[in-house]
Amino acid sequence: MERRRRIADQIRAARLYANLSQQDVISRTGLDRSTYQAIEGARSSPLLDNLLRISDAIGVPLSDLVREDPPARASP
Repeated sequence: MERRRRIADQIRAARLYANLSQQDVISRTGLDRSTYQAIEGARSSPLLDNLLRISDAIGVPLSDLVREDPPARASP
């Protein structure tokens, strides 16, 4: 659930940085409004195809939407 929230937050941040409304992204992706809102609200796990559509609509690489911080390395 935490990972889903992080992805949702990254989608929202990228959308806002691109100065797009949710409706803009919905129109560009062809996703149903409730589907997109569930993804951005972290109530639904997005399908890979939908993540690709969202990244294209916002104009960011997919990796920007699903990036996780690398795990801390233990010192030898």
